[in-house]
Amino acid sequence: MGFSLFLFLSIFFTSLFNPILSSSDLIQQTCKNTQYYELCVSSLKSDSSSSKADSAKGLALIMVRVGMANASATNSYLSSKMPSVANGSSMKKAMKECSEKYASANDALVNSYQDLSAEMYDYAYMHVMAASDYPNACRNAFKRYPGLIYPAGIALREDGFKHICDVVLGIIDTLGW
Repeated sequence: MGFSLFLFLSIFFTSLFNPILSSSDLIQQTCKNTQYYELCVSSLKSDSSSSKADSAKGLALIMVRVGMANASATNSYLSSKMPSVANGSSMKKAMKECSEKYASANDALVNSYQDLSAEMYDYAYMHVMAASDYPNACRNAFKRYPGLIYPAGIALREDGFKHICDVVLGIIDTLGW
């Protein structure tokens, strides 16, 4: 009887002083540590698997998947625009290079996902940093060709992708590595 009462009281007081956060509370608490709070919250809440996440690491994995989807969508967007551009033109060359850079950004995020899963947070961070830099190479591809203007649609996608990467980096910063 004495041990059962002790066990009950221990569990009761532990739960009283260490409340379990709901998924919504975890998202809000985690996103406060990022540069783009609203983007973080809306992205995580729109993913059904975030309700099962029980840690910042789980949320970081979800945000990496968001980044992978964004990079893949941008790659597809660029690829879909290429057939309408004249072969051999500067615009086609720049768009092809951009498409390749977003494919590389996606690959870097795949590596980051694997590193996060293995709790190798320094490598995960490094791969997200690399991923966020690939759009700069895309922008620079347009600068190499005189007279080419960086398309507004690509610039918007670049900003969105970089913001997603910044959110991932902010979450990784909270993982205590």
